[in-house]
Amino acid sequence: MTDPFDLRDSRRRFLAQIAGAVAWTPALLTSDVATAAIPRRDPDAKMTLGIGNYGMQALKVEEAISLIAETGFDSLELSLMPDWDSAPSKFSEARRRTVRKQLEDTGLRLTSLMEDLHPSSDEAVHRQGIERLKLAIELGHTLSSARPPLIQTVLGGGKWFEKRDLFVKRLTDWKELAETTKTVIAIKPHRSGAMSLPEDALWLRKELGDSEWLGMVYDYSHYADRQLPLEESIEAAAPATALVAVKDIQHNGMEYEFVLPGEAGTVNYTRLLKRFITAEYTGDVCCEVSSQVFRKPGYDPVEAARKCYRNMAKAFTLAGMPRKVPRAP
Repeated sequence: MTDPFDLRDSRRRFLAQIAGAVAWTPALLTSDVATAAIPRRDPDAKMTLGIGNYGMQALKVEEAISLIAETGFDSLELSLMPDWDSAPSKFSEARRRTVRKQLEDTGLRLTSLMEDLHPSSDEAVHRQGIERLKLAIELGHTLSSARPPLIQTVLGGGKWFEKRDLFVKRLTDWKELAETTKTVIAIKPHRSGAMSLPEDALWLRKELGDSEWLGMVYDYSHYADRQLPLEESIEAAAPATALVAVKDIQHNGMEYEFVLPGEAGTVNYTRLLKRFITAEYTGDVCCEVSSQVFRKPGYDPVEAARKCYRNMAKAFTLAGMPRKVPRAP
């Protein structure tokens, strides 16, 4: 029997097939791979509560996984940007085996990978983005072959009506990659980005054929105070939502700033969760620690994770959403 942690042969074949191509035949996708795309109506599934290591840049991946498991979360997201310890280039074959086993031993589900890819009119930059997507997909399938994590990204700044045709052109290649590898790519509307509203993401998906492998990230902190009520935004976004991200937003003088979920009380997470329960969403709810939080002097990633867990675990309970291992930190 093949050693499940001997990933070198699978990875070698996977990389050989993707070299120089937008799409490839995914030999790594065998019969044990789950092929569910955007989370659908599974009556036996439950939402998971997770957190990313985006706000744990000072920690090694292995340390972050231990912290997340010990705190009580069900799942996690890894950040793949070059300055993080979880960037694909920092995973040797031995480390992939170690991290995969650590995930299995802790029972944590790797639900998503965070990238930061901005579609560009420059062909060379576009090709570089495709290569980064390939590395992200390959890492995800290596660390969690049975249930590969989705890849999430924002699309960068600018004005929507000036950028949307470029987004359609470039995301056509992204969609082909997603469909061929059976890996969800989820785009996130960002209040400072060209694509800033759910309706923008839904328009983009429609232009690209409403593929089940191209979803969106729902994060109400980017819609609050923009004349977009919580319930209406969820009703519009839920059918295309592949990941729910949570954090608060508050005014700081004339500006706004992001804070930990539940810290400012500006988002009613019990209502949010109940709406997604009604919409039969069964994906991950991922706590995001913004750079506006972790770049402040005295920031403590351990205490931040504990606060996120306490606040969101309470919201899950109040919403009547059971979790597989609800634990107090």
